[in-house]
Amino acid sequence: MAIKQPDLTINISNHQSSLQIFKAAASNFISSLSGKMFTFGLGLILLDETHSAISFGINMIISPIVGLLCLVPIGNLIDTYPHKTILTGSLTARTLALILFAASINLFTATAKLIPIVLFLIIDAISTNINDTCYSAATHELVNAHNIQRLSSLTQSAISLSSILSPALGVGLYSLVGFSGFVILEIVATLASFGIMLTMKFHYHATNQFANSQHAPVTSHSQFAKFHSGLNYMRSRTMIKITILLSVILNFLYTAVTIGIPYILKDQLHTGNGPIGVLETGSAIGMLIGSLLLTLLPPTGQKRLFLKLIIPVLILDSQILLLGVLFMTSQSPTGYALLGSFIMGILAFALVILNITFQVYLQQTVPTKLLGRVVATLTTVNSSIMPIGTLMFTLIFQSTTHGGLVLIINGILLLGYTLLLLRPLNQAIHSEQP
Repeated sequence: MAIKQPDLTINISNHQSSLQIFKAAASNFISSLSGKMFTFGLGLILLDETHSAISFGINMIISPIVGLLCLVPIGNLIDTYPHKTILTGSLTARTLALILFAASINLFTATAKLIPIVLFLIIDAISTNINDTCYSAATHELVNAHNIQRLSSLTQSAISLSSILSPALGVGLYSLVGFSGFVILEIVATLASFGIMLTMKFHYHATNQFANSQHAPVTSHSQFAKFHSGLNYMRSRTMIKITILLSVILNFLYTAVTIGIPYILKDQLHTGNGPIGVLETGSAIGMLIGSLLLTLLPPTGQKRLFLKLIIPVLILDSQILLLGVLFMTSQSPTGYALLGSFIMGILAFALVILNITFQVYLQQTVPTKLLGRVVATLTTVNSSIMPIGTLMFTLIFQSTTHGGLVLIINGILLLGYTLLLLRPLNQAIHSEQP
């Protein structure tokens, strides 16, 4: 059964789209760069005060929990009210939270600093969740159909560039201005992103789905009923269900890479911190190259969608396996750094191609009035599995002296799982083609 394509008839010129893309990329770069440095500063101040290993991982625990608890209200909120209004409220709340955080953080000492930090991270996680989902749902209001891929690619390029710059800038600025300076910088960056968003024009459809939203009474029953309609839509889409089956396992097993690399290099291979930073830089560069490549390539819509999805997944699987093989061989720290950064670059390149391709596919096939609920659900499902993977692979890595073997097994398992889904994925794509 062919899927019904969303109505993309809003009249937005290429010039208007290009201007919106530039603003979105600039806003993403500012917020991502400052946000990554601010998170780094939070980790350092917690480490100084508490000397706890959880200092740099507390946000990884809070964000998925908040995402899961707020899934229903956020998905409904974004599909009910004008997106610019939602973004205005979210960024205002985050700015006020930052100011209150700056005013209160020095009133606490030692482990008590966890109180204002955790409270702020909860608000920050809610705001970030709303903002990311809202921008995804508002794509058709910002650019025309021809520029959807460019918007996704350039915003991802901005995030990748910030990932390259943030480690060095974070260390330098923390030494120069301290944590108080980091908080002020984050407030300024939030206000700058807020200002850019206010200059962006959101083109709402003539038959605006938000027109009568203020008259609808909000109850817990109506909240779940509205969200349930989004779930019913996702159940009707075989392609989305197959993608969830693939992405959940992929995210679960990929946590072995994110937590395993620093542990294997530093604790098992005793290479020091240098190679870890080089591998992270290689990953960021791979993401940047991948997103820029998609910016330059003309949009192809849903042509050859199966190949555009499955080839990056197979590359990703094989690179995880190769990373494990590298760590099982005898290399110098320089060898681990150079070969590892090359493998991580290819892995990140494939990952960003996969993510952007699927994002564009959703934008092209999901009705705009349902995008908020669909994107919020997919994001939450994928992120919620990561704390479980983090806990499990932490125990596994600490119980073995051959961390590379864990990555090899993961790569083989992912490869086998991907091969099992080849036929169902191909059938789902063909069944949903218009």
